[in-house]
Amino acid sequence: MNEPLPLDHGHLQKLVTADLVRPDHLLGAHVVTQEGVDGVRFGVWAPNAHHVSVVGDFNGYNGFDNAMQRLDFGFWGVFVPAARNGQRYKFRVTGPDGRTEDKMDPYGSFFEVRPATASIVWDQPFTWSDDGWMAHRSAGFEQPVSIYEVHLPSWARRDDGWFMNYRDLAHRLGEYVQFLGYTHVELLGVMEHPFDGSWGYQVTGYYAPTSRMGSPEDFKYLVNHLHGLGIGVILDWVPGHFPTDSAGLAKFDGTPLFEYADPRKGFHQDWNTYIFDYGRNEVVMFLIGSALKWLQDFHVDGLRVDAVASMLYLDFSRTEWIPNVHGGRENLEAIAFLKRLNEVVHHMAPGCMIVAEESTSFPGVTTPSPFGLGFDYKWAMGWMNDNLGYFEQDPLWRKHHHHALTFFNVYRTSENYVLAISHDEVVHLKKSMVMKMPGDWYAQRAGYRAFLALMWATPGKKLLFMGQEFAQPTEWNHDVSLPWHLADHPDHRGVLNLVRRLNGLYRTRPDWHVADTKEEGMLWVNADDVENSVYAFIRRDPVGGAWSVVVANLTPVYRDVYPVGVPQGGAYRLLLSTDDGEFGGFGTQQPDLTAREEGWHGQTHHLRLNLPPNSVLVLAPTGETTVSDER
Repeated sequence: MNEPLPLDHGHLQKLVTADLVRPDHLLGAHVVTQEGVDGVRFGVWAPNAHHVSVVGDFNGYNGFDNAMQRLDFGFWGVFVPAARNGQRYKFRVTGPDGRTEDKMDPYGSFFEVRPATASIVWDQPFTWSDDGWMAHRSAGFEQPVSIYEVHLPSWARRDDGWFMNYRDLAHRLGEYVQFLGYTHVELLGVMEHPFDGSWGYQVTGYYAPTSRMGSPEDFKYLVNHLHGLGIGVILDWVPGHFPTDSAGLAKFDGTPLFEYADPRKGFHQDWNTYIFDYGRNEVVMFLIGSALKWLQDFHVDGLRVDAVASMLYLDFSRTEWIPNVHGGRENLEAIAFLKRLNEVVHHMAPGCMIVAEESTSFPGVTTPSPFGLGFDYKWAMGWMNDNLGYFEQDPLWRKHHHHALTFFNVYRTSENYVLAISHDEVVHLKKSMVMKMPGDWYAQRAGYRAFLALMWATPGKKLLFMGQEFAQPTEWNHDVSLPWHLADHPDHRGVLNLVRRLNGLYRTRPDWHVADTKEEGMLWVNADDVENSVYAFIRRDPVGGAWSVVVANLTPVYRDVYPVGVPQGGAYRLLLSTDDGEFGGFGTQQPDLTAREEGWHGQTHHLRLNLPPNSVLVLAPTGETTVSDER
């Protein structure tokens, strides 16, 4: 545990001025010994409150026993000798209007299981064994990043329907993710939240893992165990809005405090949530402190920042809004906060990655500050919409949408992108991924396998939501476990085998990941065969020289001896065919894979390939020695 800092004028001044001080080292509940007496020191920010006391198991929730002292800059503090580790507590706050409410600790590190809302004094040791991992973790753009997005409460449940403990999940999830070859897991719904149906996106405990699945030490065990298996951990983090629950941050001291006061700026009508006031230094430090808590104390390797577009624009999903000082629609305070966040995180937690879910064309999301926002990566929402829109088309009409699949190449190096198929794409009647595909069950699986192969072969880091790796036919339901019985059925096992093979190619072939963010990483060979809906491109490592050719036939029509240009002669080998029987296909055989000297598609040689219906082939020169054939 970090030693708590005293609630003195100097440290509080740094907090108010948004200096590099972890606010949770000052505020919240800290087990301390003061003048030889053991107890708990409580601290809270409530500048407009008329009275604040701490109530809990140690005083029978009597608001008169432990009144807090008003300190500098609107902070309150008290030392309670009777309080002990593991006891429940709340802050009883009387606002300027005389109303009194019991509040959760904004800096609480552990909470009761919902629907109860008390914070818990918590100071337990944990022994980490991931020093080697922490010393070498990196968000380097030339490294493979393949992310398995997981909602832990519904990834797997106990037989009685209750949540599994983080420790049990650590072993089951770790073994599975390691088997599939992912480099990272991304966890949504981890931070404490009152309503299961929000999936964890309406947070009340920004400094605490949800108690549904165990204690903070249980969550640390999960992270530590995954690190031991070589798997990084990313968390979804929600600094854009928070719920209106009266026990939480809402009107914390009886007035708008964490939120903007004017509802035209401080309330999300879509989500019925409040918007943080990014103009207050104390709020900025509250949020940045939360980010650092997870990256430093919990050893998390990255944060995916939710709903960044809603933060950037004052008119986001609203008809009434307040322009900024220049008359524009950008929230200048939120922009300054995001820049500050990324600067501080990269300084205080080096090697961590910060990813933006940003759905517009806001410039410079992954450009370093001061010229950009300073994120490491951005979700490729345009790629996702274009590709899903194309694959959902009846193959008869795909030729009319041919360049939906080539358009990403126009701007793919404008940011550092993550190609993400997340939970948002498989809920709210959008269907699961395999069921988005047209045709009968076989055609759906073939089309989905082709989609996955193109996703992995396209430049950019990867993310796939749980259940989609084995072609879950139903939409995601957060209230129940995944239908794991399907993963052993041959139709579904074939898709799982493909995801494993794709991760193997992506991780071991430098041409598939080294230049993910560079123009040189991909070269189109055939982007214009509209009538046949055939595509061909080369992935390449501009430094090491490895390369491979990717060919996609995206109609249910078999095309034999189809010519594809390649840049050199000699023999080639088939690295992957999504039509392979191992993946649930027919196992179409290929002719002699020796490149002919006749040029084609602007290349010096060409191959003649048998293209199965709705399939992707990946080939490489036989003589290459710079890559591994590991599966």
